[in-house]
Amino acid sequence: MFDEDGSLDPLLKFLLYAVLALAIGKMLWEWLTEDVSRWITVDLSGLIADHPWWTGFIVMGALVSLIFLAKLLSFLFGADTYAYVDQDEDYASSTPPSEAVDPDVLTFKMKQLAAMSATGFEQACADLLARDGFRSTRRVGGAGDLGVDVTARDHDDRLLILQCKQYAAPVGSGHLQKFNGTARLHHGADVPIMIGLNGFTQPATDFAAHHDLILMGPPELKKWAHGQHLYDVLGIPSTTQ
Repeated sequence: MFDEDGSLDPLLKFLLYAVLALAIGKMLWEWLTEDVSRWITVDLSGLIADHPWWTGFIVMGALVSLIFLAKLLSFLFGADTYAYVDQDEDYASSTPPSEAVDPDVLTFKMKQLAAMSATGFEQACADLLARDGFRSTRRVGGAGDLGVDVTARDHDDRLLILQCKQYAAPVGSGHLQKFNGTARLHHGADVPIMIGLNGFTQPATDFAAHHDLILMGPPELKKWAHGQHLYDVLGIPSTTQ
């Protein structure tokens, strides 16, 4: 019903304005035909007085129906408007992230990230890295990726290895154990980061803290997606920050 910034959903706002416009139009038409006084004082007030409970049920039912219709239309038509929904792997291999987006304005809402395909989610993370000025940003996730979805280097030439989990449930410790076994030893990561769209379990959090793995849950991901630099969000020092 409300967007992340607290504003009313645009589609619902349009429907409410449409209902208000129709009501005003009807009143003006009745006034032009000199029946508005009878319509308000006799018809409408009489209907409410005779059937107060039914009137309340009808009003509430109309509001619930409008909200349901707005959500349905948003679900059916809204997801296709996002930049990375259902994009295939050719996008990542043929278009460098730094050229695919405007690094000055790129942001995402959490509901956009949740609606993306797994490939689109990984590519969005790669593009956010490019927006923040990281070099050699590349999405490499796929079969046999050995625990790496996105790679990049910062201005201190440190290697970032990102694994992007778009799971509906919190990420468990088993995934952290596998990531720990490949991020540094196999890939040589200086900054190993696992992103969990819906957070991490407590055992996973404890394991990451013990092995110096960096976790990015919903609060941090939201700040990053909304425009803050990755290192500012995660508290990672850099000579360029």
